Amino acid sequence: MNMNRNDTREAIDSAKTVLGIEFGSTRIKAVLIGEDHTPIASGSYDWENRYENGIWTYRLEDVWTGLRESYRKLSKEVFNNYNTPLQSIGAIGFSAMMHGYMAFDKNGNLLAPFRTWRNTTTAHAATALAELFQFNIPHRWSIAHLYQAILNKEPHVKDITYLSTLAGYVHWKLTGRKVLGVGDASGMFPIDSQTDDYDAGKVGVFNELLAMENITWKLPDILPTILVAGDAAGVLTEEGSQLVDPTGKLQPGIPLCPPEGDAGTGMVATNSVAERTGNVSAGTSVFAMIVLEKELSKVHPEIDMVTTPNGKPVAMAHSNNCTTDLNAWVGLFREFVDALGLEISQAKLFEILYKKALTADADGGGLLAYNYFSGEPITHLEEGRPLFVRTPESRFSLPNFMRAHLFSALGTLKIGMDILFEEEKVKIDKVLGHGGFFKTEEVGQKIMAAAMNVPVSVMETAGEGGAWGIALLASYMLRKKENEPLEAYLSNKVFAGDNSTTIAPDQGDVDGFKAFMERYKEGISIERAAVQALK
Repeated sequence: MNMNRNDTREAIDSAKTVLGIEFGSTRIKAVLIGEDHTPIASGSYDWENRYENGIWTYRLEDVWTGLRESYRKLSKEVFNNYNTPLQSIGAIGFSAMMHGYMAFDKNGNLLAPFRTWRNTTTAHAATALAELFQFNIPHRWSIAHLYQAILNKEPHVKDITYLSTLAGYVHWKLTGRKVLGVGDASGMFPIDSQTDDYDAGKVGVFNELLAMENITWKLPDILPTILVAGDAAGVLTEEGSQLVDPTGKLQPGIPLCPPEGDAGTGMVATNSVAERTGNVSAGTSVFAMIVLEKELSKVHPEIDMVTTPNGKPVAMAHSNNCTTDLNAWVGLFREFVDALGLEISQAKLFEILYKKALTADADGGGLLAYNYFSGEPITHLEEGRPLFVRTPESRFSLPNFMRAHLFSALGTLKIGMDILFEEEKVKIDKVLGHGGFFKTEEVGQKIMAAAMNVPVSVMETAGEGGAWGIALLASYMLRKKENEPLEAYLSNKVFAGDNSTTIAPDQGDVDGFKAFMERYKEGISIERAAVQALK
């Protein structure tokens, strides 16, 4: 059901709306949704991380400026479109980039500049913890940042009374509650999916490390309390409402849902929180998140283990490079088109080139490409050199050229996924795709289906993103029936009438991608040599 203008205005006046705000890496976005879960209004604020003193960071004042600005634009849009002020809301949710390091003292002061997920200065700590825990600890996780600070003998460590993520920090300042959604918490420290809490055995191991370093606090003293989707997570305080809306219109007392990470809101926004489902986000970087039926049998350094917002184990394969090199080649063709004086839009150019790939030889004609603008942990490369290679026998045509580059965009991801599908025998029924890779109709979907060998769906709503995802989590907290699981709420109430297109894998494409991948794996040494030779 789509609400008409009067219904929407009534929903705004009687606080039947729900607000979601997400702090992404380049944009803070606010989305207000109605009872039918569709967006009523939105507002956003662009921001950039800064590289200061060797650390990727955002300043705290930018967090609050961005929150106020995105809310101000949203409430202005509400007033302009519905001629009524936004004063109360049914529920609010906050989400943000996962991981990183925000450490506070007993007076609530930040002890060191916010270290974001982009910082890879934690190699020593991450390796040591992975060995101790027998669990993969990525560089960007909060516990790796904390242990690295301990190893560096940073003086602030002894004064920590609270450690949180960006979403947890914002939620704390608005409600006074030191809590975190389980999905976001799973990027701070390993989670036990049986208890939906930090893994007690690993907490014990870490506390022993603290004792050896003569640190007086214990890990549970400083970590946020974990909540799962649907739990009540506090209400907006008087001070909190002033932080969001300095004009004083926004009323305190609004309930908040547990703050979540951007991985969790991405799962919710693509309806992929049930077991045997997954989603792939493919743009500048590419990552796949697969909801597991059970824990993996062993540790794989290529696979990160996190959870859904309702605590189910999720395996994540993340690759730093996806479409950057592809876009650079399209840029070269753009220059050629312009040199000829032809009028062709960028969207049309992409479509022409991408569709050519569908008429290519199944394996890309023996061509090989590496899309490495930066290093790739999965293939153990610290740096990247974009590369295109062929033999004199390769069939060098435009369709094969485009197909090889589309295959290459998913090459590293495929290595990670094969660990799950072949070694761990993970079963999956379908994958939801979102991001720029899927913009041209059917091409990205067909290539992804060939790579994953499962049906790939793309939804019309997937473009709404994480702010919509956290709004859905706030709506679930507000409206769920007793014992109604998150996946049932999403499937029956949010996505029931969703128009998605699904493409099943074509056996010829699957075999072609396999042949390309054999060439790709053998050729990694060429990429290594390029990094060595081109300093």
